Amino acid sequence: MGMNKNTVLAWATFIMIIVGLSLIALGAFRYKDIAGWGFAAVGIGFFAIAWVFNALKGRV
Repeated sequence: MGMNKNTVLAWATFIMIIVGLSLIALGAFRYKDIAGWGFAAVGIGFFAIAWVFNALKGRV
């Protein structure tokens, strides 16, 4: 039993959401200076890519 393309995209979406949340948390709680804004922006970018992965499920 292997993973098909939809399962791979689902796992990639889940991992990207976890990484995005951790980057936003780092930006909010760890870095109080201007670097925190960069971490939060990259975290939001991870959410955007995860959204695309989720939209591709069943179409690729």
